[in-house]
Amino acid sequence: MNKTNFDQYLEEQLQEADFTARYEQAGDAWDVALQIATLRQQVGLSQKELAELLKTSQQQISRLESASYEGHSLSMLRRVAEALHAKVRVVFEPIESGTGAPVAKTQEAYGAKHGNLR
Repeated sequence: MNKTNFDQYLEEQLQEADFTARYEQAGDAWDVALQIATLRQQVGLSQKELAELLKTSQQQISRLESASYEGHSLSMLRRVAEALHAKVRVVFEPIESGTGAPVAKTQEAYGAKHGNLR
């Protein structure tokens, strides 16, 4: 299959570390926005209705569902998750450093000590 001009451009840009970092960060924001919007729609709420449940504005919900928004607070994400009958799970993944040393306890080890987190 032939690559499009955009595919070729993206491939070239991803050779630059700074671009790659920004590209991955944008993907994370898009993922959060998409999950919130999808969950909200699955439970049958409009942005305005979710805002009313959270005692915030429809504009704030719109921001949370925007792929360009990066101001998510853990407390707000927890409130949204509770209203949508979901839970928030944050995962830190080590950047390949070659050392093989773990950054923190595994989820399984942490969950066993602090109660099942799943």
